[in-house]
Amino acid sequence: MATEIPELSHPDRSDLRLTDVLFALSDPERLAIVRQLAGGPLEMAQCHLSDPSMPKSTKSHLMKVLREAGIIRNEPLGRGRRLSLRRDDLEARFPGLIGSVLSASAET
Repeated sequence: MATEIPELSHPDRSDLRLTDVLFALSDPERLAIVRQLAGGPLEMAQCHLSDPSMPKSTKSHLMKVLREAGIIRNEPLGRGRRLSLRRDDLEARFPGLIGSVLSASAET
């Protein structure tokens, strides 16, 4: 009998807080994940970290912080998870922020 992957909670657009978003983007590994998702949705297994020896639990925690801040959407997809950048929600709440962060991070 197959077990279903649970849905995770995501904050509504109106509940996104600038301080939470900026905190989540302040970590280099989380920012690297956001840069990967800027190109389009990915399966969680396709997102890679700069340190491949990082424990799976750490990667899960990074994803949790991004999801709880409202930066990414993490949804069940078969036996895995699909991650996507909530660009429209971020742009609606904080116009220009995500584009500026992605542009600035690409220059470094």
